[in-house]
Amino acid sequence: MKNDKLKDLHRINDHIREKEVRLVGENVEMGVYTIEEALRKADALGLDLVEISPNAVPPVCRIIDYQKFLYQQKKREKEMKLKAAKVVVKEVRFGPQTDEHDYNFKLKHAQEFLKDGNKVKAYVFFKGRSILFKEQGEVLLLRFANDLEDYAKVDSMPTLEGKRMIIMLSPKKVK
Repeated sequence: MKNDKLKDLHRINDHIREKEVRLVGENVEMGVYTIEEALRKADALGLDLVEISPNAVPPVCRIIDYQKFLYQQKKREKEMKLKAAKVVVKEVRFGPQTDEHDYNFKLKHAQEFLKDGNKVKAYVFFKGRSILFKEQGEVLLLRFANDLEDYAKVDSMPTLEGKRMIIMLSPKKVK
């Protein structure tokens, strides 16, 4: 199925409807040839004539093994997908009056998340009237960011969103 999508991208052999084409590539003398001549050359080599650049005048064609070409293109696409960064956001939740042991425990976890290349979203959740301690929450998050400055850079400073005060941290690039 996916192969059909790739096949539709290129016209090959008898599907090329031009009178003249420009041949490029290895094992072929470059230049402008009639379509019959180009097809004969491809046939003599036991390969396919593939239209690479249909918008050029005359269209650019290459004599290659088309199945091998499709395979290499799919392989390149897969590699590009694997290289694409997958951003994962890990959350660390605090209360406005989180004690020292809990703070250190969550700090260690955040360090691990950042070492693994994940972003960290740390927030202080205010229940009921604890919203009165929002300054304490902000101090806690700023201290958290300061303690992680070797591992992370701050994307957004502490902001109050409803009953949560949030700070975003992303890992520092290791050189």
